[in-house]
Amino acid sequence: MSKRDFLVEIGTEELPPKSLFTLAEAFAAGVTKGLDDASIKHGDVKWYATPRRLAVFVAGVADQQPDQQIKRQGPAVANAFGPDGQPTKAALGFAASCGVTLDQLLQVDGPKGKVLQFEGSKPGAATPSLLPGIVTTSLDDLPIARRMRWGAGSQEFVRPVHWVVMLFGSSVVEAEILGIRAGKQSQGHRFHGPKQLAISNPAKYAEVLLQKAHVVADVATRRERIRAEVNVIADAIGGHAVIEDWLLDEVTALVEWPVALSGRFDEQFLRLPQEVPIATMQDNQRYFPVRTADGQLMNYFITVANIASRDPDRVRDGNERVVRPRLADAAFFWDTDRKERLETRFAALKSVTFQAKLGSLADKSTRVVTLAQRIAESIGGSAELAGRAAKLSKCDLLSAMVGEFPELQGLMGKYYAQLDGENDEVASALEEQYWPRFAGDKLPATKTGISLSIADKLDTIAGIFSIGQKPSGTKDPYGLRRAALGILRTINEHKLDLDLRQLVTGAVSLQPVAAPESVGEEIWGYLMERLRSSYLEDASGRTITTEMFDAVLASKPQSTLDIDVRLQALEGFLALPEAASLAAANKRIANILRKATGDLSGVVEIGQFREPAERQLFDHVVSMERAVNPLFSRREYTGALTQLATLKDDVDRFFDSVMVMADDPDVRANRLGLLVRLRGLFLQVADLSKLPG
Repeated sequence: MSKRDFLVEIGTEELPPKSLFTLAEAFAAGVTKGLDDASIKHGDVKWYATPRRLAVFVAGVADQQPDQQIKRQGPAVANAFGPDGQPTKAALGFAASCGVTLDQLLQVDGPKGKVLQFEGSKPGAATPSLLPGIVTTSLDDLPIARRMRWGAGSQEFVRPVHWVVMLFGSSVVEAEILGIRAGKQSQGHRFHGPKQLAISNPAKYAEVLLQKAHVVADVATRRERIRAEVNVIADAIGGHAVIEDWLLDEVTALVEWPVALSGRFDEQFLRLPQEVPIATMQDNQRYFPVRTADGQLMNYFITVANIASRDPDRVRDGNERVVRPRLADAAFFWDTDRKERLETRFAALKSVTFQAKLGSLADKSTRVVTLAQRIAESIGGSAELAGRAAKLSKCDLLSAMVGEFPELQGLMGKYYAQLDGENDEVASALEEQYWPRFAGDKLPATKTGISLSIADKLDTIAGIFSIGQKPSGTKDPYGLRRAALGILRTINEHKLDLDLRQLVTGAVSLQPVAAPESVGEEIWGYLMERLRSSYLEDASGRTITTEMFDAVLASKPQSTLDIDVRLQALEGFLALPEAASLAAANKRIANILRKATGDLSGVVEIGQFREPAERQLFDHVVSMERAVNPLFSRREYTGALTQLATLKDDVDRFFDSVMVMADDPDVRANRLGLLVRLRGLFLQVADLSKLPG
């Protein structure tokens, strides 16, 4: 079967830069799925994206589907023939729909008895006849938040479509996509290559656009070209560029033919906290800031144009004129905010709603004061500093600067607190309260910052759960998943021995609503699900399984640090030769005790022993209790489990020679009591009955 390369390109008005790459990846994934679902063999798939095009290239696509094997089930045999044995209309109709006679149908077992079944095959369709449907379905399934219409047609897409290229080998695939007849005519750069150009070879697509149309279609190539040009210019002006990945991606999505050039702004704006001009340049203008070798911000920026201008000085001057008033506004906000102390804004927080049922931001801050003080006391911090930081934590939200640059919340609070003469740790905590903001982000470092960060996130989780608006599916409007992960990362990576269960209970009790009694356990379960996922996704070489985590969780630990220590001990225990047998014995004991009735308090009467094996196991259990209970109190779980492993032979001997559920009720109760004592030893680390085996 011969193969040909396939190319589809959708030419549009300028696409939204923040979703460009997501759309391109989804387009390629949809085409790939369509080919795979149709059993069409193919090679590598590559996507391209620029502001004016989405394209997918697939290497080595088979010319034709393989023959399709068909199985269709029809009516039940009981309904296919009448009392006289003659076929019914249902049977004849099914045979006709399959294109065969009744005697060519099979009788096979169905879910409720014999049914008629057709088995056959049909020749595979030619690939070009299937490609239009595959492309259309892929485009229909793109994650577009809001589609738009254009012209007089009824077609909808993220932006108006102007051309479609669809080639199978060198041949055009006959189709109409989004109201446009597919062809081989693409378009180049809006200014440098406005004429149409023919794509005659799918494999040459990116090369033709690059050489003849001033379009760098390959995203990775365009991204690195921008990075290189920006760095060259930064070197030329004696600095180094601040190139954040998110900004580089967005600029890459904004241009087809990148040309970098530098600009300057007035040195007076360097008196601002450097994050302010950086935010102005990055967020508002998509400029790359420049720093000196020692990290000081320079009064330069680097912009990336989508055109190679004949007069770059005019482009530079235009960008400088645009950024100047924005920096002037920022300076005005800075000067205005400094006229008022941060704490004076607290009263105004009473009129700013956090959540309708949970009160104002002032109410939230007051709750966080209590929580932060408790946490600070638990981790050896200052309750006074934590309370002060919590009270000031949301005050900068009412500053003019944060009103203009919301991404600077917390950071501006830190600067204003420093200017007000607040304690350094309090000021730092105002910024640290929002850390970590995303996966892999830095954690709060000061004890006051740690206390405030955990308290603020825990209050949000407790409040939203208390009013019955916990996350469901992909909906998480209050960012509770991120908050939960932030709490867990902060506690675990700082190795804080916090009673998280108690903190959850406290946070719920502070809410201004009457929460259901189950809310505390729901929040604990929610946190533990996030913790479980973090262990299962851990790439550090640990081998934590779902069963191991459940086994530890069943022993009701109060802190995540305790959970981690128990998991480490369980990892070591499971490597011992005795582990499998003891896990199986614990499972057997759990099953016995689950079905048992009566007194299960663990009381054992030596006089009720009837077999040497039960007395021997009892003596060993008692000696183990004396040996390992001190280890448990010091959380030396590894040493405790290593000693408990020596119980294996006595446990095996007990189950080999002793009938637990004896007829004599006193003997039976005594043996159950012994099993309760034995199981209780292991439960101080984990419930081994939850392990496989």
